[in-house]
Amino acid sequence: MNCIKKNSLYIFIFCSTSIATAQSISVNDSYTAQQLVENVLVNNSSCASISNSIATGDTSTPGKKSYAYFNNQGGSFPFTEGVLLSSWSSIYSVGPFLREPTSGPNSGTSNWKGDADLEQALGITNTSNATILEFNFTALTNLISFNYLFASNEYQDNFPCNYSDGFAFLIKEVGANTFQNLAVLPGTNIPVSSKTVHPLIPIFNSTTGPKPGCPAINESYFGSLNTSSTNSSPINYGGQTKILNAQTNVVVGKTYQVKLVIADQGGTYYDSAIFIEAGSFSSKIDLGPNRLSPNNPICYGENFIIDTKLSATYSYKWYKNGSLTPIPGEISHSLNVTDTGIYKVEVELGSPNCIATGEIKIEFTPRIIINDTTLVQCDANTDGITVYDLTRVDNLVKNNDPGLSAVVYYESLIEAQGQSNPITNPTTYKNKTPNQIVFARVTNSFGCVDYAEVKLLISNKSISPQNLISTCDDDGVQDGLYHFDLNAQVTPQVLSGLPAGLIVEYYLNTIDAISQKNPLPNIFNNTIANQQTIYARIVNGSDCYAITPETLIFNTFNPPNFQDETASLCNGASINLTVNTGFSSYLWNTGETSNTITVTLPGNYFVKVTSTNGCIATKNYSVTASGVAIITGAIINDFAGNGNSVLIEYTGIGNYEFSLDGSFFQDNPLFKGMAAGEYLVYARDINGCGLSIPFKIYVLDYPRYFTPNGDGYNDSWEIKNLGLLPKSTLTIFDRYGKLLKQFTSNGSGWNGTLNGYLLPADDYWFNITFEDNKTIKGHFSLKR
Repeated sequence: MNCIKKNSLYIFIFCSTSIATAQSISVNDSYTAQQLVENVLVNNSSCASISNSIATGDTSTPGKKSYAYFNNQGGSFPFTEGVLLSSWSSIYSVGPFLREPTSGPNSGTSNWKGDADLEQALGITNTSNATILEFNFTALTNLISFNYLFASNEYQDNFPCNYSDGFAFLIKEVGANTFQNLAVLPGTNIPVSSKTVHPLIPIFNSTTGPKPGCPAINESYFGSLNTSSTNSSPINYGGQTKILNAQTNVVVGKTYQVKLVIADQGGTYYDSAIFIEAGSFSSKIDLGPNRLSPNNPICYGENFIIDTKLSATYSYKWYKNGSLTPIPGEISHSLNVTDTGIYKVEVELGSPNCIATGEIKIEFTPRIIINDTTLVQCDANTDGITVYDLTRVDNLVKNNDPGLSAVVYYESLIEAQGQSNPITNPTTYKNKTPNQIVFARVTNSFGCVDYAEVKLLISNKSISPQNLISTCDDDGVQDGLYHFDLNAQVTPQVLSGLPAGLIVEYYLNTIDAISQKNPLPNIFNNTIANQQTIYARIVNGSDCYAITPETLIFNTFNPPNFQDETASLCNGASINLTVNTGFSSYLWNTGETSNTITVTLPGNYFVKVTSTNGCIATKNYSVTASGVAIITGAIINDFAGNGNSVLIEYTGIGNYEFSLDGSFFQDNPLFKGMAAGEYLVYARDINGCGLSIPFKIYVLDYPRYFTPNGDGYNDSWEIKNLGLLPKSTLTIFDRYGKLLKQFTSNGSGWNGTLNGYLLPADDYWFNITFEDNKTIKGHFSLKR
């Protein structure tokens, strides 16, 4: 067969060789209002005291009513039977879904009015075709409820995006002014309608063009869509919700007015209906909200009373965790529970035909595991009163459970239970009496509380007197200020003979030691020179075992004449290195252990000496080699008058001083202002290794004038020791450059004559040319 697609939303045509037709509901609109309420809705139960049943609806369709009894005739409709209220003649609710026409008798008339209470409850206007079933009842329990579903022809095309008929289940205490609407989405105040409960509505392609769709809203409460093509729907509506429940708390013994109403809104076509399950209008018992994690469980150890709040004259049965056997002996209107479970009560309300039930889920939190403990503190003056840091036992109290709150301490259990006067200084709390007990309060994440006792005790441990502990001031500055490695140098003595597992903390004074404030670092630098007392706090877990003073001695050792020395060692000789006697021990770097050693080689030597208190001082020696010098030559600057100089050249490993006559010595090998002449040069080792072999030198110079007057004194002009330079030539000129005299280094000088004639007093010039062609020029005066 061919498959045909029509332009209506969610109208499906299934293509197959055969089509099954679902069983439609049946509708009987001959029931009176009293019959619908008492025989169907309440199902003849004696649990409800019903009165004043009234039904109003369709008055424009002869022989038809808009309220009726329905039955599913064994078909798929969720309710077997019940009450039907619709905005058109109820008979038109019989399936299958045929798609309601937009006009005609099926859709009601404008003469069929709406309902003002419905409009007020939903905040709408312009209702019509209202069907109402209302009655009074007197509550026997504290909760009433009934089951229903909403069906509508507005569940088609894109209508749910824009339109919905209105319905409400209204209740109020008789005489009250305002109704409460029970037909709302669970846990909200949102009325149920095709606009508030529907699936995704896609774009609808109508004959006039596409119309926009809308997203799903509260789709979890939507039941299904029906189609007119499959004849499979048991009701003649485009769709319906799932089964919903309307309920509310009531007051036992009070009379309430119930008004069940449905109406068209905005037009008289595309009608809707509400189906109410038979017998579902029942009195139930509200036992209160479930007490479950993580929101509101009951604390471990507490008793919780489930109370029906009904008369003690009724008959009660209590059940636990689905058991069919009542809890033995529990026949009261309330039940005291102490453990987790699902609890149910059945109450016979004056007649075996009236049984009301209630159920509640109870969960107890796990037990808070906390510990009573003790906190032992030391007492400086033994009066039983001291300062405690209560927070040191926080984790012991809490059993190391990170899920518990911070611990709050109180001086009495009553204060802890009432959360009054907490101890505001738990880290520095001074006990009021010896062996006092304080109370710790903790809560878990559910707000459950528990308490522990903390006994404040005084340590009575005694520590044997401690020996002085000394160290040497070994930082190079002997001022009595140094450091101790407390763990290595002090702790072994403190813990000697004590039980294992103790630890030691150090403080400058007893106040800090008691309060455990300002602990000293392990490498402790003393602040008082030579001797200082600190205090060792011996700790056993969170408890103070004892506090004992420890006196630290800082020994200085600064022997006299212990500065570094240098010494010289002559070639082939030996010297002694010596320190003072009177020390406890000596140790040279040569391995010798006396106060004196003999060395024959240069090098660096040191000796460590130990004092009577074990401190060590070190003296260093630098032994350098020395010996006799060898003069290898001299650099002579002559013919310069007062500028003549001699620089002695030599070799040797010693330190030397120098002399030109063997008597007077100087540190510098340079001699200045030398007169012309012959000299013997010496070098002497200042460390006493000896005198060098003398070295002969000559210093040359020329006379600046001569007086050839025959007196035998300075009668000729000559250069002494020029003969030492045998290949030298001397030439004399007058001021005009005339050669007057030329002779070699062996010449006897010039007497101031030329060819036997005396030359006048005047200045004369000379040139000396040496073997290496070096030339010295100068001038001198002849005086008469």
